[in-house]
Amino acid sequence: MARSSQVKNGMRRVDLTDVRVASSETARLINRDIVLQLIRAQQPVSRADLARLSGLQRSTVSQIIAQLIKERWIREGAMARLPRGRRPTMLALNDDLVVLAADIHPRQTTVAMVDLNGRFLSRSTLSLSSDPAKSVARIVDCMKLIRRTHSNKSLEGIGISVPGRVDLESQSLLFAPNLNWPKFDIKRTIERDMGLPTEMENAATSCLMSELWFGTMDGVRDAVLITVSEGLGAGILANGQLVSGQYGMAGEFGHIPLDPAGPRCACKLNGCWETFASCNAALRYYSELAPHAKRVGFHDLLNLAEEGDQQAADALAKQAWYIGRGLRMVTAALSPELILVAGDVTSAWSRFAPIIEKELADLTLSGRPPRLLPTHEGEVARLRGAAALLLQRHSLRNK
Repeated sequence: MARSSQVKNGMRRVDLTDVRVASSETARLINRDIVLQLIRAQQPVSRADLARLSGLQRSTVSQIIAQLIKERWIREGAMARLPRGRRPTMLALNDDLVVLAADIHPRQTTVAMVDLNGRFLSRSTLSLSSDPAKSVARIVDCMKLIRRTHSNKSLEGIGISVPGRVDLESQSLLFAPNLNWPKFDIKRTIERDMGLPTEMENAATSCLMSELWFGTMDGVRDAVLITVSEGLGAGILANGQLVSGQYGMAGEFGHIPLDPAGPRCACKLNGCWETFASCNAALRYYSELAPHAKRVGFHDLLNLAEEGDQQAADALAKQAWYIGRGLRMVTAALSPELILVAGDVTSAWSRFAPIIEKELADLTLSGRPPRLLPTHEGEVARLRGAAALLLQRHSLRNK
């Protein structure tokens, strides 16, 4: 069996230096995950149906269910009506178990309460300043208000999605050029002031966790999720494992230069991918194409394009072209079977998809290009990702 294991970045990692055969503990953890995912997908569902769907022995399923009920992940509900025989008790996720989630952007943050099914019970958006202490204090005040409003719920902890990379060991923010805050311990400040376990992760990795926790990625072992907002980030799933890299820095494709003569990036280099493919880049293209037009935000730009503004449509097309061009780096480096896109561009996916798909197909080195899909949740994907981050890591620690 494996000599030791630990949990890092929400994924169990087994020490393979002394592997002989799979231990009964490893099998138990795998079976637990299978049962929990089946309950999420099939709820309400009986123990007998779980045994049939999973292929596990009924006694094994019963033991797992007892543990999940003890940990409050699931609860028993009504009894099903059958033509004959014993009436089974149905099982479902415990929607009274909730987490607080915060999605931090350079100028604003959204705070929400989310249940195990990914439903939002409350959501608020706050403006932020360049002072991290004042900004985090506002986030904490909002969280306390939401907690008081839903005092009947069992609050398990807090997940935070940030526009940068987080050190795996210290949980401190290592690299967030668009946020541009001085050094400040976001995680521990919120954890101390709220008195709740708190987890923090890069926005793209959080979104990928959300797809794994709430989404439909069954069977997918190699995928990349690209977040397109003020900047551009990437979360990586390789051979079924989330990839963090040294210091948690894996996936910074947005800060690889496409053109050294290009615009100055917040990371201090010139011509990085995100300076051409981000939402801020689209706004720059529009101001160049329509220099006398009033200054607009990205949502306004999408609306202008839908209303027939040709300069707005051209700006978005240029952004889409650069998203596709940059994906050559991703496919050449990682060869994923699936590329997911999250962010406001997904709300106009019919405009973006054909351009990105053409570039992706033209630039794929060999074989078929990866499947390209939107998350269809816009910026909400990052918020739900923050919740999934806490839920997944909390689930692993409870095992």
